[in-house]
Amino acid sequence: MRDRFTRYIEQEKRYSHHSVKAYTSDLDQFTQYLESHYDIVQPEDADHFMIRSWLVFLIDESVSTRTINRKTSCLNSFYRFLIREKKILENPMLKVTPPKTGSYLPSFVKEHEMEHLLEEIDFGTGFTASRDKLIIEILYDTGMRLSELINLKTDKINLNSFSLKVIGKRNKERLIPITKNLACLMTEHNTLRREILQKHNKTSPYYIITGKGEQLYPKLVYRIVNKYLAYVSSNSKKSPHTLRHSFATNLLNNGADLNAVKELLGHSSLAATQIYTHTTIEKLKEIYKRAHPRA
Repeated sequence: MRDRFTRYIEQEKRYSHHSVKAYTSDLDQFTQYLESHYDIVQPEDADHFMIRSWLVFLIDESVSTRTINRKTSCLNSFYRFLIREKKILENPMLKVTPPKTGSYLPSFVKEHEMEHLLEEIDFGTGFTASRDKLIIEILYDTGMRLSELINLKTDKINLNSFSLKVIGKRNKERLIPITKNLACLMTEHNTLRREILQKHNKTSPYYIITGKGEQLYPKLVYRIVNKYLAYVSSNSKKSPHTLRHSFATNLLNNGADLNAVKELLGHSSLAATQIYTHTTIEKLKEIYKRAHPRA
């Protein structure tokens, strides 16, 4: 059932590659736990007591609440799938309560730090330098996800209308506006990109490519982002998602409408976007303290 479940969430539910990989791993870990603790080979034979004991085991192992909740979601999806396939009669997860998640505050880079990075740090010259700066600029200027950047195609970019289209979660396409500055950088990069493809006698539908003309891959993006954010930020987290957080946070700090930011990020619900409002409130507190005569 594991393989059928994987195909189901990948092909029918259209979960992202990252989510499919995580859910498959979670289900495998649960299966291994059942084998070692209860001598049960198939997770469809587990009851809610066994599931609860696994969650307690994870807590004892100091697994984060967010990770445990993701594993709980995996099992919820799996047992709902089994009911759909008529393999079980009821979902044992209905009797399982996941641990409460504490408040989550996203890590972000401050506006002046990003300005310093993009305006004053020397990225160098040539294809690699141009590509690296473009990666930082696109992630920060658009708030797109890592997977959306990697899969961004040239035919989805319209520099004349200053916009591009990305395929987000659940295969949903959305239109994102870009600045004139970013459009200029992309225009300049196009020449260098063509030279790389000609050098290696290749073509590619993907806009951001490696020095060998191949599609970009996650580890390379992580290395690039971490390298350059380290010049301006002391944050422990320096990932592509940090730039997405920075995009949203700095927009809201400058008065952007929450619903507009939700659409730009491609969130399905406003609740996902509201995590960024904490920084807006903090900025209001700073203004209040500076300006109010009795503060």
